[in-house]
Amino acid sequence: MGFRRLRYSLAMRPRLRLYSRLSLLATAALLAGAQNYAPADADVKRIHSSTLLIDTHNDITSRTVEGYDIGKAKNDGHTNVTSLKEGGVGGQFFAVYVAAQYVKGNHAAQRTLEMIDTVRHDIIDRYPNDFALATTADDIERIHQQGKIAALMGIEGGHAIEDSLRLLRDYYALGIRYMTLTHSNTNSWADSSGDVDKPGVAHHNGLTDFGKQVVREMNRLGMMIDISHVADKTFWDALNTSAAPIIASHSSCRALCDVPRNMTDEMIAALGKKGGVIQINFNCGFLSEKSAAAAKLVKPSTLPGVRGEDADIAEYKKKVPPASLADVVAHIDHAVKVGGIDAVGIGSDFDGVSCTPTGLEDVSKFPNLTRALLEKGYSAGDVRKIYSGNTLRVMRAVEAEAKKEQSSGPSPR
Repeated sequence: MGFRRLRYSLAMRPRLRLYSRLSLLATAALLAGAQNYAPADADVKRIHSSTLLIDTHNDITSRTVEGYDIGKAKNDGHTNVTSLKEGGVGGQFFAVYVAAQYVKGNHAAQRTLEMIDTVRHDIIDRYPNDFALATTADDIERIHQQGKIAALMGIEGGHAIEDSLRLLRDYYALGIRYMTLTHSNTNSWADSSGDVDKPGVAHHNGLTDFGKQVVREMNRLGMMIDISHVADKTFWDALNTSAAPIIASHSSCRALCDVPRNMTDEMIAALGKKGGVIQINFNCGFLSEKSAAAAKLVKPSTLPGVRGEDADIAEYKKKVPPASLADVVAHIDHAVKVGGIDAVGIGSDFDGVSCTPTGLEDVSKFPNLTRALLEKGYSAGDVRKIYSGNTLRVMRAVEAEAKKEQSSGPSPR
């Protein structure tokens, strides 16, 4: 290096250090500004209304099957037509929930058919101007463009198939597009997170050989594998067995709320790496450690995902402090950091839980979540991925895998 160049270089070093410090300060200021960004009401409304929002789990069906009219605006629950429209919901997976009690006497299949019927008859057929049945990702987008809500179905509880691949295929033909491998009970072929420590319950160390066959048949049909409610080993078995991405239709992050129903960081990262999605659950007991701790002191019948008597639910609401909108954003943010922006979605569990967050009390409050995500620094594009883009991508991947497998011939059984 020549003398002049050396002298120039030495002279510039303090300036370069100054520029570097200024750059770091400017970057920090921008990041701080992003965290404190306060979007205008008009911007929130514009972004929210232009976004297709898909919620992958809603339990209003446990009420409509008993006669509740989803078309009447009422304030005694989380879901009705008016609230769905106010919340901007464009696609709703309705839970075909089959309680463990129906296993006794082989009544699970009958209950499954009743729950499918309540979606198709009490919701879609009764309100054809508001809902239309969707079975593919393309259907959801088409129905949304028509100004209607795309209605989809997911079975909650693998005991619904009564250990029969034939029933599984029948359910697919009736419109089922995902199945939660277990509910809070371990079934004949998959372990649940709900009874892993319960004495006297026979477990399988994850999925049995038949359980893996169920997963493969779901791949062949084009039905999403849902691992919400399953034991950790069942998750890993399902992830390793499935040729298509899998989902957690209504789960949250164990790192923020240490309950078995939530997913560990290792699980979220592996799910995202394989193209899957964790859809964040809005239940207070899965969002807040404080809520979860209080929930341990109430009756088991009031716990999340378990339908209790009205008096029990009232006790739960009295004793369990609600989580907040900020808690929901924290879980979304954590899942994004661990699994990536492509690995996160929304699975509210509305009308299936006894406590919802302040600010997200029912389906009409979804615009509050949009505002909170924008304030957190998420772009409109990020919000669209979380609200629907990621779920649609998984659906298309599952559909593509089914097309590929079906080209090889029918199932061997």
